[in-house]
Amino acid sequence: MIILKHLLYAYAALFAITNPIGAVPVFLSVTHGVSLRDRVRIAKKVMITVLLTLLTFALIGDWIFSFFGSSVDAFSIAGGILLFRMALDMLSGQISKVKISEEEAEEITLEDIAIIPLAIPLISGPGAITTVMLYMAKSTTVVEKSMVLLAVLLVSTTTYLILLSADKVEKKLGKIGIKVLTRMMGLILASIAVQMVINGIKGAFSL
Repeated sequence: MIILKHLLYAYAALFAITNPIGAVPVFLSVTHGVSLRDRVRIAKKVMITVLLTLLTFALIGDWIFSFFGSSVDAFSIAGGILLFRMALDMLSGQISKVKISEEEAEEITLEDIAIIPLAIPLISGPGAITTVMLYMAKSTTVVEKSMVLLAVLLVSTTTYLILLSADKVEKKLGKIGIKVLTRMMGLILASIAVQMVINGIKGAFSL
């Protein structure tokens, strides 16, 4: 029961901080007009990227930051800047321009967006990385650490399933609804990005 509780706590914390439900409108705006098959492929790429990112930082996060002389705070600032750039595109309606004439180029562009900024830093951002590193540090036994890693796997799978439901959301909203939602999410995403930069600056300078 104690081990199960450890798993549930880790999963709940990671699910709350990754907030895959909040990523659905962004996923919709990026993949609007894309076939269901391509949307499934992009959702899988997001899931795999989130899984690999969180597992990597769970296992060797401290070593990565120390090796590059960086920190979670610096990651937060950089991630905030990336998100803010995407937010500006969403506000101006330019996010739809990823669907260009060359079919091959379109796939590359959409898959790139699946990795950055959808998977990183929107879902597996500084908060999620910090959370998974803290839970690994607090876990004293191999079993407890395994539960944290299992929680990462479950959150990644949940993210995939939630993004797949975006197709149903799109059908209910329609084209006009998607455009309105894209602008709204652009504004919200901009505020999230600014807050990430503020948190990173506060942490870096211990304000």
